[in-house]
Parts: sequence; C-alpha cells; structure tokens
Amino acid sequence: MEKAISNLGASPRVGLFITCLADFFRPTTGFSTAKLLASSGCRVEVPKGQTCCGQPAYNNGDIASARALAKRVITQFEGFDYIVAPSGSCVGMMKRHYPVLFADDREWGPRVARFSERCFEIVSFLTDVRGIGGADKPNRIHPGNTADYGVVTYHDSCSGLRELGIRDQPRVLLSRVMGMEIAEMAHPGMCCGFGGTFCVKYPEISTRMVSNKVTKIQKIGADTLLGGDLGCLFNIAGRLARMKSPVKVYHVAEVLAGMTPGETSPRTGIKIL
Repeated sequence: MEKAISNLGASPRVGLFITCLADFFRPTTGFSTAKLLASSGCRVEVPKGQTCCGQPAYNNGDIASARALAKRVITQFEGFDYIVAPSGSCVGMMKRHYPVLFADDREWGPRVARFSERCFEIVSFLTDVRGIGGADKPNRIHPGNTADYGVVTYHDSCSGLRELGIRDQPRVLLSRVMGMEIAEMAHPGMCCGFGGTFCVKYPEISTRMVSNKVTKIQKIGADTLLGGDLGCLFNIAGRLARMKSPVKVYHVAEVLAGMTPGETSPRTGIKIL
C-alpha cells in the first residue's frame, strides 16, 4: 500500500498519464480514469505530447532510450501534486525503476525521487490516497446496471500486485458497487503470460499460461473479467475470443466509472469503442 504525500490540500492537481495501450486501443480507460479522479475531488489535467514511459525499452536492455523517455515524462509531469495512471505496469516503471535508471546521476537522481513518490495507479490512488471505500467514506458506488456484468472475477496483474502491493484496493472499491456479484478465481495473482515482449519471445509458454488463466475464469462460471492492466486484459481477452468464450473483459476503472464500451474488437476480442 502506498502512502499519500502530506499537506497537498483537499483538491490536489493530478496529471493523468494515459499509457500507450489506452491511447491507441482503449481510450475509454483513460476517460474513465479522468472521471474517477474528478469525482474524487481532484483537478485533472492531461499533458499534451506525453509518450511511452520507457518500459519496453528498459525491459529489452535499451537503457539509453529508457532514460531519454523517462526524462521526457518527468519533465512533463513533475509540476503536479500526483501522477496517476490506469496501469500498474507503467506506474511500476515510473515508481520503482526510474530511481534505478538514475541512481548514479547527481543531477537527475533527486529529481526522479521527488517524481516517483508522487506516482500512483488509479485504484491505489482512490483508496490509499483519497480514502474512497474507507470507514470515513463508505458510500456505495452506482456505476449503472450491474446486472449486465453477471458474475465478476478479478485478475491481479504482476506489476500491480508485486511491485505496488495492489490487491485489496480494487476489491474494496468493487465491494461498494451496488448489486455486483463477485467471485474469486483460484490464484488470481498468477501471471497471465503476457509480460510485454515475453509473449513474443516465448509464445508457446505464454499461450499455456493464458490458457490456464482462462480455465480458472471459466471454472467459477464468471461472466465478466476485470483487471487493472490493459496488457493483461488484451492477452486474456484474445485467448477467450479464440476459444469462443462469451466472457466480457473490462478495465476496472471503466466499471467503476460506469463507462464500459459497447462493440467487440475482432483484433483483440475485448470490448472497445
């Protein structure tokens, strides 16, 4: 669980980091995140010209490109009280790996440290920073007709769970959704096999892993799968589509904001605009 930066006032200024996948494939996730932030009392801004956080380059050993992208992100966002993204993967990069990239840099090291401590994933920010769902803010969430979701289960992404400690936070928020039926699959934190370029480098292993995940989803009779990272969701949704499964897949922010999109993409099997 992450802790809030103290003394920032009741209406913090938040920079929304869209993420590449939301920008190119799932804009609804970005809009949903902005709606949730605004509803929690934040002043939300989306810096123009923001690009990739640098994680693909970093994970593949291109440290020079990763540092260059990190500097760009930091420069664009360092004036905000908080930086929030609908992705544990991107936030894990900014919060945990940026400091490693600049550990020996006397000029950028302190600057990166100040930036990284203000980075949060959306559900962690709502619960751990804004206190949504806590004892002092126990209000129920009314996102719309929850009957359409049927039985809902949740996938914990590797980065969100292992790097940021995000497990209970989405469940706290979902438990506040009126009329939602939630069922836990076995081993919800088990990797889905995406892993960025892992699924490209090791497709056979990745396919076996995502097939195991799908089996667990189907075993509990889930109608809807939720998660906090689009990479995982695209991967699982693709496998579900190839198996001709009717299970719907949404980012948790879309459900909480009542902004789940309608049509199904033939490319990913996931519902998009």
